[in-house]
Amino acid sequence: MTISTDAYTSILYLNGVTKSFDGFKAINNLSIDIAAGELCAIIGPNGAGKSTMMDIITGKTKPDQGEVRFKDNIDLTRYDEADIANLGIGRKFQKPTVIESLSIWQNVDLALAGGRGIWQTMFAKLSAEDKNKIERILDLIGLSAKRDELAMNLSHGQKQWLEIGMLIIQEPEVLLVDEPAGGMTDVETMATARLLKEISADHSVVVVEHDMEFVRALDCRVTVLHEGSVLAEGSLEKVSADERVVEVYLGR
Repeated sequence: MTISTDAYTSILYLNGVTKSFDGFKAINNLSIDIAAGELCAIIGPNGAGKSTMMDIITGKTKPDQGEVRFKDNIDLTRYDEADIANLGIGRKFQKPTVIESLSIWQNVDLALAGGRGIWQTMFAKLSAEDKNKIERILDLIGLSAKRDELAMNLSHGQKQWLEIGMLIIQEPEVLLVDEPAGGMTDVETMATARLLKEISADHSVVVVEHDMEFVRALDCRVTVLHEGSVLAEGSLEKVSADERVVEVYLGR
């Protein structure tokens, strides 16, 4: 996605962030700026700091130093995981965490319900507005025809889409997605790329991924991490041609 510098608005900003574990710098003076409405991909070898970066953004881990800001004026280091989720930052982990004994509709309904428990949600009367929200999400993730099926009957890829839908219905401004293409078929992988591109029309989306064909399909800015810092940044074609990137990651 190309963003006009004239209209550039930062939604997520890391500046000089460092985090050490037992003397090992998992994150080392990391600075990244994500624009409002941007779709971007984060790649890099194992141990590059990708997961730690996501942990810091979502409040699971606190940095030793540096700034982590949301919408310019919100200091995320002052908040815990639940608070940050409520502020508008959603995270999709690599392994789906849908409730397999519930239907697809019920899973999305439960995500929409927020603080209500399962039984309260099951017996609550949905408003027309809430029904429409669920319908729109099911259409978005391509599971409308399976709405009454149990989540356990979905393929791995479909479970990933369902969980993405469960996050989107909570209307996060930023969505962090961890290796969504892992374990998917080629068809599911390309469908997931299309889904995330569509979602990025209304949300900022940050994708951590190893599958280069999937990253290519996203057609977005790519940031390469190495040893906790930004090694290269730009289009996939640009970073793929960088000798440093080839040496530490793509050439392996």
